[in-house]
Formats: sequence, structure tokens, C-alpha cells
Amino acid sequence: MTNTLPKAFVRNFLGNSPAWYKQAILGFLILNPILLFTAGPVVTGWLLIFEFIFTLALALKCYPLQPGGLLAIEAIIIGLSSPESVYHEVNANLEVILLLMFMVAGIYFMKSMLLWTFTKILLKVRSKVILSLLFSLASAILSAFLDALTVTAVLISVAVGFYAVYHKVASGKPFTSKNHDHANDDNVVEAKRSELEEFRAFLRSLLMHGAVGTALGGVCTLVGEPQNLLIAQKAGWDFVEFFVLMAPITMPVLAAGLLTCILLEKTALFGYGSQLPETVRKILEDFAAEEDAKRTLREKATLLVQVVVAIFLVLALAMHLASVGLIGLTIIILLTAFNGVIEEHQIGKAFEEALPFTALLVVFFSIVSVIHDQHLFQPIIASVLAMDPAVQPGVFFAANGLLSAISDNVFVATVYINEVVDALNAGDITREHFEALAIAINTGTNIPSVATPNGQAAFLFLLTSALAPLIRLSYGTMVWMALPYTIVMSSVGFFAVYLVL
Repeated sequence: MTNTLPKAFVRNFLGNSPAWYKQAILGFLILNPILLFTAGPVVTGWLLIFEFIFTLALALKCYPLQPGGLLAIEAIIIGLSSPESVYHEVNANLEVILLLMFMVAGIYFMKSMLLWTFTKILLKVRSKVILSLLFSLASAILSAFLDALTVTAVLISVAVGFYAVYHKVASGKPFTSKNHDHANDDNVVEAKRSELEEFRAFLRSLLMHGAVGTALGGVCTLVGEPQNLLIAQKAGWDFVEFFVLMAPITMPVLAAGLLTCILLEKTALFGYGSQLPETVRKILEDFAAEEDAKRTLREKATLLVQVVVAIFLVLALAMHLASVGLIGLTIIILLTAFNGVIEEHQIGKAFEEALPFTALLVVFFSIVSVIHDQHLFQPIIASVLAMDPAVQPGVFFAANGLLSAISDNVFVATVYINEVVDALNAGDITREHFEALAIAINTGTNIPSVATPNGQAAFLFLLTSALAPLIRLSYGTMVWMALPYTIVMSSVGFFAVYLVL
């Protein structure tokens, strides 16, 4: 018993994470108090930031909430920050927390409308170039008003559904058969294997176009990404003002992103260009026709309600009828009330996607409180503000972009916008210059972060989904397929920031 109990604790600590990862986190927790008493709070604070970025960069090994949370708790215990400072950060960013809690959950109840929309696009458009463009554009438009994670979840649902249907047929079964394991290729008919690989490549390219589309649209509005609302809140911008101020950078980037989508499909480079085999299309069309025939009047009424509420959502955001989080709560009430979702466990499912990241966001704010209390970024911000004002927005864009590509863009934006607000309040910069830097921070944390799954939550969500292994979408494949988008979008964004701001 005495020999096995410690082993059980070791196994339980951070679960199935690699042993070296567990050792690294334990090493951090042991080192930080020692360093505090030997090197002081500033050095320890900087080390804590790098340790936290380490947990974000290795999110595939372990969700950052647990290791990052342990680091944050220790930081408070050893005096790098205080519970009062953390509460102040959370209180100051309550609107962002409400956005994540309620808006993401609200869009969950629109999934059937979104599924129907993307299914129709996929099956009605035969040109792969036009189809890819529509997927990217639709994802961009939806992500500008809805949540990028939910839009990605819909794309995954469409792809998983169609993949499962064809996999049954490729395994010699009718698509109506039950209890089929579509993760097992053992029963796939030999003649269908090359067709299945082509279908996988087709889905990979389509999903990557859609995922990049969520970034293209997400940067444009204050609800597109969590950090957008945080920046807008600090700057005092409403929905329309945010869109207008960002447009000189976001619209050229959007155009460049869509043009890149077309060129990638035309040239078939970086893993793009695969077509949907005609035999697969016929099977999927038959399946969709059968599903449409089975749709009841109640299901049609549900779709209609979702369309009406979606229109209300766009108008409510554009007219700034209420705080974004409260609009999200209104969406939940309307969609559940008029679509008969009245049981607590049915509503609870909607919050499963949002609450883990909401908890992680509070951990972000804990690390930010350390940065504030120890004044860690003040020398960096001061050195940047000492540069020629004309180059400062470009420097902020590049610095935020680099950090967002390797860690989480919400965390990076939170740190930088708070420092710039402090500079404004101290009278070090003018209001006009503050707005230029805020625009650079927003675009810098959103656009270059498509480089890796670490920066974009939608990318990470896709990579960790059940679909990724089915279509052979690995971390390396995702980075490779995102590379042309990263180069083009980041370059256009940087030059737009440099020329406009």
C-alpha cells in the first residue's frame, strides 16, 4: 500500500500528460519560491510569464487551466500578486467573461440552422474554388457576429457527419446502417481506399479554409474574439465604431485572405486543391435528400425561429441595445423558449464549450495581476513609446503577432492593452495615439496567430476534435497548410498598420 500510493498520486497529477511535462511543472513550482527569495520578485515574475506561456504553447499535452492555474495560485501565495488584485482584474473585465459565458452558449442553440447552411453550400456548389471561397467567406461573416469556436464546431459536425456516411458505404454497408466505427479502416473496400483518401484531403482543405475564415471575420468586430471586446471596452468603442476603426486594416486582410484561398485551390499547393469525387458527392446528396424528407414541421419551425433570432442578434449588436453578454443571455432565452428546450440538462450542454475557457481566462487575469503589481512590462512599453510614433503601431503589431503565434492571443492582448491604457492615463500618449496602438494590438493578436493552433482557439479546437485523426489532420499538417495564409495575411496586415496608422 505504501509503495503504490505515491505512484497513484504521480499518475493522478495532471493525468495522462507526459512524465517530462509533469516534471517541468513541478520544477516550476519548486523553483519559483526559491527564486523569489534569491533573485527578487521582478525576475521571478518574468520567469512566471515564460512558465505560463510554456503551458499555453503545450496545450495539446495538457489543457492550460490546470498547470497555469497552479502557477497562478502559487504566485498569489508567495506574494507576487494578491486575491484583491485578481478580483480587480476580473471585475474590470466582467463584460468579456459574460460574452464567453452567454454568447457562446446562445449560439449553441443555432447549430441546426448553421449545419443546414453549410450542408447546402457543400452539396450545391460543384466548383472547389468557389466552394472553398464560400466556406471561408461564410465562416468569416458568421465569426464576425457569432463565436468562432461555435462556427468551427459546426464545420466539424458537417464534416464528421458526411465522413461517417461515406465511410459506411466505403466499408460495404448502406449509409443507414447503425453501430459503424468510422475510425476503423479495416473493412474499407480496396477499390474505395484511394477515393477515401481523396475525400479526406478534400475535407482537410475545406476545414482549413473555414478555420482561417473564422480568423478573417473574427478580427473585424468586438464580438469576433474575446480580446476584441476587452480592447473595445478599454477604448470605449461600440460595435459600429470598432468595425469602422478596424476596417482600414481588416478589409485589405480579408481581401488578401480570400485571394489566397482562390490561389491555393488553383495551384493545389500546401495540401490544397483536392476535389470531391463524384461517387462520394452522389452518396452525400442521397443522404441529404433523405434527411430533408424526414424533417418534420416542428424541425422546420425550429430553423425559422433560429433565423429570426439570428437577425435580431445582428441588429442588437449593431445598435448596441445592451452589453454583449446580456444580448447573449437574451439569445439563450429566446431560442430555448420558442424551440421547446425547457429541461436544465438540455440547457447545460450549451455551456460545456464556453466555461473551460472562461475559467482559463480568469487564470489569465491572475497572471496579468502579477504583471501589474510587479510593473513587469513598464520598461518594455516605455522603450517602445520612446521610438518614433510613426513606427510604434507596426512594432506593436509585430510583437503581438509573434507572441500570439506561440501562446494564446487573448492573454497577449490582455497584457498589452492594459499597459497602453496605463500609458494613456499617465499622460504619456495622446488619445489619438492610444487608439492607433489599440488597433495595432487587436489586429496583431488576431491575424498572425493563424500560424499555429496555439494562437487561435478555433484551430486548437479543430486539432483536438474527433475529426482531426479521421481526416489525418496533424499539428504539422495544420501549420504547413496555414503557412501561406500566415505569410500573406501578416504581411498585408503589417503594411496596412504601418501605412494607415
